[in-house]
Amino acid sequence: MITAIVHIDADPARIPEIAAAVAEIDGVTEVYSVTGEVDLIAMVRVREHEQLADVIADHLSKVDGILRTQTFIAFREYSSKDLDQAFDLGLEG
Repeated sequence: MITAIVHIDADPARIPEIAAAVAEIDGVTEVYSVTGEVDLIAMVRVREHEQLADVIADHLSKVDGILRTQTFIAFREYSSKDLDQAFDLGLEG
């Protein structure tokens, strides 16, 4: 599974509608309204890299009201369970 984290700058007056439209796109698993330098963060999960272009470039970035996107592809996932096991092994900071 490939995970991409997409930062979204959106028309401030339309954030709820934009978030709802993004959440309906196949491959988007979550959409968060956030504080900070971006308005929304979308989590995209697909099986193959080629699908990222379909989801992000062909659908997500074309949602009316999205001004800019920036995509980060995850190399590795660390869950709280993984981190707890690392600390149990003595791999602390």
